[in-house]
Amino acid sequence: MFGVNENYQKLPGSYLFSRIAGKVNAFLQANPDQKVIRLGIGDVTQPLAPAIIDALHRAVDEMARAETFRGYAPDLGYEFLRSAIVENDYRARGCDISVDEIFISDGAKSDSANIQELFADCSRIAVCDPVYPVYVDSNVMAGRTGTYDAASEVWSDVIYMPCTMENGFVPEFPRETPDIIYLCLPNNPTGTTITKEQLQGWVDYAIKSGAVIIYDAAYEAYISEENVAHSIYECEGAKTCAIELRSFSKNAGFTGVRLGCTVVPKELRCGDVSLNAMWARRHGTKFNGAPYIVQRAGEAVYSEEGKAQLKEQVAYYMRNAAVIRDGLKEAGYTVFGGVNAPYIWMKTPEKMSSWDFFDYLLEKANVVGTPGSGFGPCGEGYFRLTAFGSYENTQEALERIRKSGC
Repeated sequence: MFGVNENYQKLPGSYLFSRIAGKVNAFLQANPDQKVIRLGIGDVTQPLAPAIIDALHRAVDEMARAETFRGYAPDLGYEFLRSAIVENDYRARGCDISVDEIFISDGAKSDSANIQELFADCSRIAVCDPVYPVYVDSNVMAGRTGTYDAASEVWSDVIYMPCTMENGFVPEFPRETPDIIYLCLPNNPTGTTITKEQLQGWVDYAIKSGAVIIYDAAYEAYISEENVAHSIYECEGAKTCAIELRSFSKNAGFTGVRLGCTVVPKELRCGDVSLNAMWARRHGTKFNGAPYIVQRAGEAVYSEEGKAQLKEQVAYYMRNAAVIRDGLKEAGYTVFGGVNAPYIWMKTPEKMSSWDFFDYLLEKANVVGTPGSGFGPCGEGYFRLTAFGSYENTQEALERIRKSGC
């Protein structure tokens, strides 16, 4: 009889956002007359920018003509998009990244889960706590995390870097030496970030310890402070120790369109082995390329019209973030984030667990957020709200929270 990958059986419960969806659906079935405002999952709500829509229409028209029809995309991505990414996201910031170091994909979530395939089964991973669940769960599936302790909610072979109110939700160098370090900056879920100088410290640490950094830059478009890096490759030596993940979901609203890219520098090697060559081989074997239509839409992100329109869209969401952050503070909550990221990280009312607060807000205010404990043990006692709703719903949600009496 066939066997299964037993590592999947180690995963505790359901995926965080699946559990949230189940709770919300059950509430709506029991209360069909209630209007629920969702500030939980980080899904955008504003329509695609006009420049992107125009590019999509033009690409669709091309697909309707034999002379311009496109079949399989190049498995590493069309050069027009890779070149646009290089020029706008890297060379414009002084980063020496070349086209053949850019790998186009269907999104950063897929890449963040798949990138671990490049590394040995015995590799030790280090993650911030709290953390985006995919980093840990994908390594669980690969058999790299050891055993799970339900009481402490930690994996025996994972190195946790606590991010707490006491250290400003900024990770500190781990006491144990990791092989792979996951950093998401600006951070999901806490909304906090670090300075360029602090990021350089992580690059120096990785080089010294022989580790590789998986750097998730999904939220870089929301950075507003000058001393915060938009790319890890702004740091000296980063090309020898870091892989960067990029997403079009949050900066351009592509959550339903699906597009991302991963940067694997040619200087990044393990002895004589090139990780760039490994990722290219994996990409070519397991991926048939993002659709031509979508890649043309991605190219439009970097047009002058696209840049201007998306700047307005980011400002729209960050206005929501300010509404949430300032409104919660005025209501007496302890709040973090919302400056360089579209996430607000709040402390739950005294003696109320993250999931208790989730249930309370859903029932009393009909507002959905994300329990902090779903991101790791250090997330217990905290709660994440996103700024991706409409401005009107964001204002109404804040008013409901104020009136909830908690």
